[in-house]
Amino acid sequence: MDRPRLEVADVFRCYGTDYRLQHGASMSMAQRRVMTAIEVCRTAVLGGHLEQCDHCGRLPPGTGSRP
Repeated sequence: MDRPRLEVADVFRCYGTDYRLQHGASMSMAQRRVMTAIEVCRTAVLGGHLEQCDHCGRLPPGTGSRP
């Protein structure tokens, strides 16, 4: 199954800062932490690795999570 074109993390990365500026005072610390965790999910912030294709030798970047 293919990954969707747009994920919650994409929305948070795009609008999260503005949302926090506007609504941050009413957000709990847990809500802020969850939002940040979602924003950095599948990014180099959490580390990454390279995987080599057994067929063509291509080296696509990996992020440690599996779709």
